[in-house]
Amino acid sequence: MEKTRNFCIIAHIDHGKSTLADRLLEITNTVPEREQRAQYLDSMDLEREKGITIKASAVTMFYKAKSGETYKLNMIDTPGHVDFTYEVSRAIASCEGALLVVDASQGVEAQTLANAYLAIEHNLEIIPVINKIDLPSADIERCKRELEEIIGLDGEGAVLISAKTGQNVDAVLEELIKRIPAPCGDREQPLKALVFDAQYDNYRGVITYIRVQQGSIRTGEKILFMQGGNVFEVSEIGIFNPTYKPTQILTSGDVGYVMANIRTVAEAMVGDTITSALKPAGEKIPGYRVLKPMVFCGLYPSENEEYQALRENIEKYQLNDAAFVFEPETSAALGAGFRCGFLGLLHLEIVVERLKREYGLDLISTIPSVIYRITGMDDKVLEIDNPLKLPDPSSIKQMEEPVADLKIYTPEKFVGGMMELLKQKRGTFKNMHYIGGRERVELSAVVPLSELIIDFYDKLKSRSSGYASMEYELSGYQSAELVRVDILVNGDQVDAFSQICTRERAYDRGRILVERLKEVIPSHMFTIPLQAAIGGKIIARETIRAMRKNVLAKCYGGDITRKRKLLEKQKEGKKKMKAMGSVSIPNEAFTRVLKLSDD
Repeated sequence: MEKTRNFCIIAHIDHGKSTLADRLLEITNTVPEREQRAQYLDSMDLEREKGITIKASAVTMFYKAKSGETYKLNMIDTPGHVDFTYEVSRAIASCEGALLVVDASQGVEAQTLANAYLAIEHNLEIIPVINKIDLPSADIERCKRELEEIIGLDGEGAVLISAKTGQNVDAVLEELIKRIPAPCGDREQPLKALVFDAQYDNYRGVITYIRVQQGSIRTGEKILFMQGGNVFEVSEIGIFNPTYKPTQILTSGDVGYVMANIRTVAEAMVGDTITSALKPAGEKIPGYRVLKPMVFCGLYPSENEEYQALRENIEKYQLNDAAFVFEPETSAALGAGFRCGFLGLLHLEIVVERLKREYGLDLISTIPSVIYRITGMDDKVLEIDNPLKLPDPSSIKQMEEPVADLKIYTPEKFVGGMMELLKQKRGTFKNMHYIGGRERVELSAVVPLSELIIDFYDKLKSRSSGYASMEYELSGYQSAELVRVDILVNGDQVDAFSQICTRERAYDRGRILVERLKEVIPSHMFTIPLQAAIGGKIIARETIRAMRKNVLAKCYGGDITRKRKLLEKQKEGKKKMKAMGSVSIPNEAFTRVLKLSDD
């Protein structure tokens, strides 16, 4: 155990975590030279396409230090985007130390700070690493100053590296051996291991990723999941090297995986404690903070027959993503589906994309919503995450929407653009102060969560040429005048398009939706009115003109009365068709109209 070190790599998005992980794998010869590739631990196609880490990845490395002794290093590479903070919290719960990577040209940014505070909360030893020192725009002194002023770490103790070129990366390994404490835990005590992640395999069932806190675990042993009370026999254990590498035993301080013929997702929950079935431990390991979903939307199969496949696959997916929640719901327009909860809009986008790619599902998602709090005349409080559950306005005493404390870090010259964006998004400015000299500014504001989740991040980046960063935390609720905007197609309400918004935004939202629908619903043989309504009041309208069959084509001249008769007959037919006919809305209409960006 004295020769074991457990650490994670934390940083803001794009500060070089995955590149540093590549160099560490290279230096320790964990990955053969012929198999090396950029972003090695980002195994998902989606991660490689977007250039971001989505899932935390674990790997065990063996390193011969300058002292001549060989150390076992368990590393977890974590995501940097604000929507994946829960992945970081799980990694931190399994470690004794963290490498905090800071871009030498960007300095300390929003997620640098948020992740550093998470590590401090868990009493981790933090080693600051200033990366990208080879860039012409690198400002090392400013980074050191910001580490001291903003986070309170010793800037002079930072390791200066270039992960891309490999400059000074071996110093990182020496520092973590020197500064990160060895894990503690008695190997003779009953087994206690924290499940920090899990993977579903079609052939081997559920594979649980564990950090052993005390005791040891062997192949063939019977284990107990303390939260669920399920008992299984271990069929295989091992370490990540970086693929699965079987071993005979995992002991205190080790990070590895367990296979035990676990067939269903509910039997092995992330955050549970594994112990020996024959000699169980007295109490569970306190898991990490369970994050509450902030964004909700409906997910439906494009064909109703695929409902069962969707249910099975989202249960499997939930095992890999503890922050994703779902419950069944039905829609008059889309049939049976699920109401799903996410941590943010990027999280929603990634989940939908992964379900489509990894499980071959064809999905339709409804308009994202947040949880609104409604107090009735009888003083009962309802939490509404679905627009269709909004009660009748006459029975409502007070309506509240969730708000978040927002921090924006930006170069000084973009402050004006940021203030304008806050005003557009109904934000309330709190204060502003300079950090690291007068080059950069921290802005604090309170912003409604519904405004934050739609396209705030994209607009923040575009207005600051990509330099600004943000972090937010749900802070409570504030009173708001909310209404439900319904969309009527040929007089019938289509529930999938309903959304809750403030009264001042209702007209714009309704107009945008009917305009988009006009583009994607094909023409029928009769005129189709598209209306946006609040209650019984129409606030926007578009009309899809009828297709017109040329009933006079067979008339070559002749009496005008015959032509009139044919036109009258056509007119009567259209009236009858409009009264009886139904409008078929194609699937692509849902996917295009309900796209996530709010133009």
